[in-house]
Amino acid sequence: MTQIGRYGHMMRVSITSAKVHVTGHFHAEGSVLGQTIEGRCDGFETQLEVTSDEPPERLAGVIRNAENGCYIMQTIRHPVPVQTEVTVNGASFDLNAYPPPKRGS
Repeated sequence: MTQIGRYGHMMRVSITSAKVHVTGHFHAEGSVLGQTIEGRCDGFETQLEVTSDEPPERLAGVIRNAENGCYIMQTIRHPVPVQTEVTVNGASFDLNAYPPPKRGS
């Protein structure tokens, strides 16, 4: 939420200090050797601590804009397609041409 200072400045709202604590919950399942490993994220919690003498309605606007303007938070809330291009030794590499080993092999 580094956007707090940015939007506070733009909105002329004085922010004395701002701290954010982020906790992410991650796990992996599957097999590395079987090439079935999948990393997952089960969610995030954020705790924002703001110090300011401004009225609550002005602070609410800054905080709302900071959340809505945070690229990471919005990407998590509204996932986007990811395109991957692989090159090996400078040449294009088709990962799908080399499927993972079959179970039991």
